[in-house]
Amino acid sequence: MFKRVLYKCLGIACLSLTVTACVTPSVVERTANTTVPASFNNSQDTINTATLQWKEYFTDPNLIALIDTALSNNQELNITLQEIEISRNEVRARKGEYLPFVGLKGAAGVDKVPRYTNIGAMEATTDIKPGKEMPEPLQDYLVGAYATWEVDIWSKLHNAKKAAVNRYLSSVEGRNFMVTNLIAEIADSYYELLALDNQLAIVQKNIEIQNNALEIVKLQKEATRVTELAVRRFQAQVLHTKSLQYDIQQRIIETENRINFLVGRFPQPVQRNDETFENLIPETIQAGIPAQLLQNRADIKQAELDLTAAKLDIKVAKARFYPSLGISAGIGFNAFNPSYLLKTPESLLYSLTGDLVAPLVNRNAIKADYNSANAKQIQAVYNYERTILNAYVEVANQLARINNLEKSYDLKAQEVEALNQSVVISNMLFASARADYMEVLMTQRDALESRFDLIETKMQQMNAMVNIYRALGGGWK
Repeated sequence: MFKRVLYKCLGIACLSLTVTACVTPSVVERTANTTVPASFNNSQDTINTATLQWKEYFTDPNLIALIDTALSNNQELNITLQEIEISRNEVRARKGEYLPFVGLKGAAGVDKVPRYTNIGAMEATTDIKPGKEMPEPLQDYLVGAYATWEVDIWSKLHNAKKAAVNRYLSSVEGRNFMVTNLIAEIADSYYELLALDNQLAIVQKNIEIQNNALEIVKLQKEATRVTELAVRRFQAQVLHTKSLQYDIQQRIIETENRINFLVGRFPQPVQRNDETFENLIPETIQAGIPAQLLQNRADIKQAELDLTAAKLDIKVAKARFYPSLGISAGIGFNAFNPSYLLKTPESLLYSLTGDLVAPLVNRNAIKADYNSANAKQIQAVYNYERTILNAYVEVANQLARINNLEKSYDLKAQEVEALNQSVVISNMLFASARADYMEVLMTQRDALESRFDLIETKMQQMNAMVNIYRALGGGWK
């Protein structure tokens, strides 16, 4: 009898395997293209700035203090750390699924069967010797242990655990990428703050110069050398320059508060030394070779791990088409009277069951999960390729930007020097009545704008220095 049942089960299993093999949807395989150009600028030098720790790359002690504080207090970073913990617990959960589940069970109950039912009538008409009647109501007591185990025949549970491990590692790389971006954002805002301080100092200095020029024009008007129009134009220039300082002060407050937010604290003054900004020299950049991006960029490593997890998800989804083998067992004591509970072998209870289950009809949900896993795997391939391409483009852009900004800064510095001399000359010519007041006004305006542009270009240089470090994958190590 037992052999007959076993043969039936095996026959059903073979039939289900045959049907599954025939109707399992095929996988659309796509291999990620990780080929990158051989170099950024025809150089095969493998020295890479990304290998520098951020404290070696950024040397300003005030900036270092800000970044240190942000790495401890930034709320978004701390949220990501909790996401990593969630992923770690997911790994533990998947690992536990392919181990047996063992538990303890205790139960107590009472049951009164109605007389006018089939069971009640049978009990009443059964010939039972006096004193041996079944208790009424019937009590029931149970103490035992049970275990269930799904045998991982097709490595479904094992692959699910490996997918969870890769997603955990992906979350770690996501945190590393966030650290890189956080450091870059703080450094970028810090250099912007220094630039604004310098622009404010230039405005205040120009206000003083223009006030002096206004006093001279007023004296010349009294001497009838110029008209009231000249006085009003100089006065308007002074008022315009004064208004600029309030715009800059507002930007300073907003930039300080942006830094404070990233650092995880309420608004307060940001410690800095703005006197050395114009003397800052961008670091010499060693870009290495493009292939190093695959190891240095945390977002590329994250995309690669997501792709590995997506491929494992396909194996898990495919395994659901096949039969699953479950084993359950239990052992304990069961009796209608507590005094009989531990009396063996009469009260001993045990069971051992094996289940072989395979889907045959209406497998649409399994097919849908399988097709979705396949689509997500292709999606992960495209995302991996896009991340690599984006990383290369970012580095190429920043290298070109550094080169062009260096040339632009040199020319703007010469422009500022020429216009500074023009201001002195125009004032001298105006004092000796050999230049019109409009020439003085235009020269002062051009000189102010050129100084602003020079500071702006310096800020862009520092911004490019920060962004190339981020683009190469530096900061998180």
